[in-house]
Amino acid sequence: MTRRYVVPGRVELVGKHVDYGGGRSLTCAVEFAMRATANPLKERVLRVRQRGSRDVVEVPLSSAAAPTRSRWSMYVAAVARRIGRDFPHATGGVDVRLSSTLPPAAGLSSSTALTIALARAVVDATGLTSNAVFAEYAGSPITFAEYVAAIETGAPHGPFPGDDGVGVRGGAQDHVAIMCAREGMVGQFAYIPAGEEGWAPWPGDHMLAIGVSGVRASKTGNAQTAYNRAADAVRWMVRQWNGVTYRDDPTLAAALASGSDARRRLEQIAEEASGAPVGAEYLVKRLAQFCEECDVIVPGVADALRARDLATVGALVDRSQALAEQALENQVPETISLARIAREQGAAAASAFGAGFGGAVWAMVARDGADEFIERWKTAFGGAHPDRAARARFLLTMPGAPAGSGGSRG
Repeated sequence: MTRRYVVPGRVELVGKHVDYGGGRSLTCAVEFAMRATANPLKERVLRVRQRGSRDVVEVPLSSAAAPTRSRWSMYVAAVARRIGRDFPHATGGVDVRLSSTLPPAAGLSSSTALTIALARAVVDATGLTSNAVFAEYAGSPITFAEYVAAIETGAPHGPFPGDDGVGVRGGAQDHVAIMCAREGMVGQFAYIPAGEEGWAPWPGDHMLAIGVSGVRASKTGNAQTAYNRAADAVRWMVRQWNGVTYRDDPTLAAALASGSDARRRLEQIAEEASGAPVGAEYLVKRLAQFCEECDVIVPGVADALRARDLATVGALVDRSQALAEQALENQVPETISLARIAREQGAAAASAFGAGFGGAVWAMVARDGADEFIERWKTAFGGAHPDRAARARFLLTMPGAPAGSGGSRG
């Protein structure tokens, strides 16, 4: 039986670098997507090819799966290695052909869309949907999202131990956003464990504009080290907290929720920074950014969207962008310019999103005149960064539907 899948990208509106700390964020899917056509195989292998490429990546569905020369093969190997190890008695394999309208390394989670598409194809082709353990720990959209996040990051999940993943120490935000989206809506989710907290309507007379900076936002290579700095700072604070309090809180959010004096004590830990992987100044700013995003900005933007108070949306999103620049320190001149120019050109709100260190900026723009806005945005950005103009891309979309099946035929 041939199966087809449509897996969109996502935009994180606010809630930057908080998911792996148990925080909350506002996300939506986009209309650009990866499409996969999958056919079952008798052999226990995962075979993948992309439209427009001669490369064929084939790896065994086992713990021995390893990347080939293709850059994207690390995701193929991670899926095959983890599912093959976690479900060693599953039979058969799958041949997957991919095409995509998602721009790669643009912050729209093309790598997560790829991982979800491959994992879904393997699960369906090998009959894991009828496996009781799979059903318990990955059988719903949100638990499947958490499992695929564990595949990508190497984290443990349920009864399954961790492994190397693809080397980035992130969370499940992107996977949850893609699997659990609602068309025309913005979702508020908390993480570790993942849980739905509420929905807010995207204003129908506005579009979601995306400005891709031309600076690759890869989560591998050099960008991986920079990305992991933000994650490691959070995890270090949790380890120190548990050490001095004799608690076993799994996340920074859990530690903060443990008592009325928890934030003050965490601030002391950050200020001392004894043995920390980063300096005290960064730790203090990182803690403050996490708290403000989760406690003020995310719920505030959701409430303002429900009230259609776009001025408040814009002000809170501006604050999120400022924290990314000043506290996370994960912005580059191009994304800073894109957000600033979007606001100057009339966007109701604009911010960088994703891992940072390149990538893209989203902007809320009036539907009437959206095409003209895109041209102004593109022209002004090209003037500010002529060396990036050729690679920059500017797109219009709306909050889209979640990942799903594109149909099947026998």
